[in-house]
Parts: sequence; structure tokens; C-alpha cells
Amino acid sequence: MTALKTNLTDAIGIAASQAGLKLISTTEGKDFHGAPTAIFELAPTANEAGRTLKLELSEHFDFNKPDLLPAMTQHLAEEAKRLRNPLPDAYVTLEGLPVSLRNFQWPFHRSTSGSDTYIVHGEIHLEDGTNSPLHAKISASMTVTFAEIVPAPEQPYAETFLYNAVRKTLDQGQLELVKSGNRQPVPVTTRYYSRWQKKFIFTETDDAARLEYLLLKTYWLSGVLGANQPIWIADPRDAQYLNTTEADLLRMAADEAGQGLLALTGEYAAPTPLLLARAEQFRERLDKALAITKPTFNEEMRAGHANM
Repeated sequence: MTALKTNLTDAIGIAASQAGLKLISTTEGKDFHGAPTAIFELAPTANEAGRTLKLELSEHFDFNKPDLLPAMTQHLAEEAKRLRNPLPDAYVTLEGLPVSLRNFQWPFHRSTSGSDTYIVHGEIHLEDGTNSPLHAKISASMTVTFAEIVPAPEQPYAETFLYNAVRKTLDQGQLELVKSGNRQPVPVTTRYYSRWQKKFIFTETDDAARLEYLLLKTYWLSGVLGANQPIWIADPRDAQYLNTTEADLLRMAADEAGQGLLALTGEYAAPTPLLLARAEQFRERLDKALAITKPTFNEEMRAGHANM
């Protein structure tokens, strides 16, 4: 694909530099309707691990505005820290599922089915360290009302709340991880947003639930998937998902480090042998979380128990 030489490329280069990233390449892609997009590959200035970030934007999108530029710069700064994780696109759900979120086709596009929504497609893959084939193709739909809250239907402004909506939908057992199958819906509605507090709210959690989440995250993303390399604990994406703050996540991680479960260095943590010794407990939790995602109604029909 031909490299793009546009004002957008120059603006991304400046924002990336401010976030501690460098622009490696710019190529042309296509959105759902075939319109051109700009695909940027970025990497940390010091990139010992060789990890890169893909950012896809509408080709003529102009984020160099007072209300959009700060959010773009913040997004890239967070991504720079997330790139230090062994598997930067991996996340954990509150119920205990380690998953990666991949192949999202940005930006959101208007629905072709006649409904008054915006759509983006992507994939979820189970990441339990066994190369599991379980995954889900998803179609996330954002209502027009919800779209009014979002600064722009582009990746930097929508990725965090979308990923958290995916995790919330998994927690509710409304997505099934399968070996093959059709796209499954992920609704993104105003129920996830408090107009009074002017923030997204996905799950109400207390300190105990948040601490358990940090242990789950560290066990799976570092202990199982990352060869015990440190992972970012103070991720704002997790803070939004858990309805807390990055400072609180660090506070709880520090407390647990004192009890010998986490080895904490700044904002990053790795599991200690004591945490890794809980492997059976975490595997049992994963099995229960997978069971929640199975459609029990269909299972009963297959067993001949349906009342029809």
C-alpha cells in the first residue's frame, strides 16, 4: 500500500512524540464501506521488546482541535505504557476470563441493516496459555444517543469504553466463546454512562473485588502469558471498568505486595511464587466463567427438555 503523506500523518507524528512513541509507518486501509483509512504503526522510542501499536483513523479525520487533541495525546501515552505488557492486547474480566481483543475494523460505521446505530466489528480470543481455539466474532453497536457523548467514533476516543463494554457483556454471560460461529452482538448504550457524573460506569466494585481482579490480571497476563514479565497495574482502562481510580489500583497492589503476592516496581507488577501457587484456584474460576457464557437454553433444547 502507498504511504500516505497528509496533514494527519504530521499531526500523529507530533502527538506520538509527546507520548514517547515514534511513527514507524503509515499505510492506506479501508473501512467497512471501502472508504480509505490511514493505518499508523507506532512503537516506543526505546523498543527493546519490538512491540508495536496499530492506530487506524478515517483518512480525512482532523483531531488537531482543542477538544480532540488532548484526548488523542492521552490515548497514545496510555498505549505507550500498555505496550510494555508482554501481551498488550490481552485483558482479564472480573469473572476470571483472560482474553485478547483483536482485529477491530475502525472507525464505527453506520449500520447497513436500517437500524439507527453505529457498528464496529472485532474479535475476542480466549488466552489461557493453551492456544485455545475458543473465540467470538463480535458486532458492537453504539446507539445514536450514545454517539452524542463520544467526541468522535474513532479508535482513540472509543476503544476504552468499547473494550470495557465487551468485558461487561462477557461477565453477564451474553457472549459465547466458540470454535466457529457467526458474529455476536455487543450493545453499547447510555446505561454505561452517567450524565450526572459525566463518566462511564460499567461495574460497581469494592476494594475486595478490585484486589481480586489485580491478582487475576497479574496471574494470567504475567504469570501464564508473559513469562513473569511485569504488567501495568495502574491502567486507566481497568480503572474505568472497575469504577475506581488508577491511584486506588496502585494502593491495593502495594498492600498485596506487602503480603508477598505481587512484586511491585512503580506502576508494574509481576507474580510471586505465592501467587503462582494459586494456579488451580484461578483455573477453576476460568472454568466457571466459561460456563456462564454457554447458552443453557440451547443446551436444554438439545437434551430434549424444551417445553414446546
